[in-house]
Amino acid sequence: MKAISLLALPGMAYAAVQGFDISNYQANVNYQGAYDSGARFVMIKATEGTSFIDPVFNTHYTGATNAGLIRGGYHFAHPDSSSGSAQATYFLAHGGGWSADGITLPGMLDLEAGCYGLSASSMVSWIKDFGETYKADTERYPMIYTTTSWWTSCTGNNGDFGEYPLVLARWASSPGALPNGWSTHSFWQNADSYEFGGDSEVWNGSEGSLKTFASG
Repeated sequence: MKAISLLALPGMAYAAVQGFDISNYQANVNYQGAYDSGARFVMIKATEGTSFIDPVFNTHYTGATNAGLIRGGYHFAHPDSSSGSAQATYFLAHGGGWSADGITLPGMLDLEAGCYGLSASSMVSWIKDFGETYKADTERYPMIYTTTSWWTSCTGNNGDFGEYPLVLARWASSPGALPNGWSTHSFWQNADSYEFGGDSEVWNGSEGSLKTFASG
């Protein structure tokens, strides 16, 4: 089955399920083509800060659902503009929620665009404020999308977030070193392009375990 392949890492191999992530920068996405080629999930930009709702989120979400893809929203963080709690609440109100229906991923917090002038301790507090607010509403921690370099620079390589599923961004042939606090990644954004739209991602496991993850 195309959805499952083996990716070789030093000393190990694991099953991986293809997926991708998209936003308003990809106005036209071939959801069915992605599914037919083996993709089984997609992450869709929903919000940014507390003032931006992605204008094509609903189109993407409906298209992904109709194609049979497991899907979920993500929030582009602006830790300098408002509290973590305020941004989590905004995200939850505009597409970032989760339900145990087996086809919805927990929301993803996108952390990548510099440290916004925050100290490492302030950034850690902001992320926890976002995460605890999200968990109080959904009973799940959000996924965290980041790079090892961002995490090291902007959180001081804090190791307190192991309960948050990691979406590791590294455009390379292997995931490489993980941020402190995680022994493995849940998803890996392994390339900045995907033939059916957006960026390529893979789930670190089988299709069955992906469905279990979505179900909570």
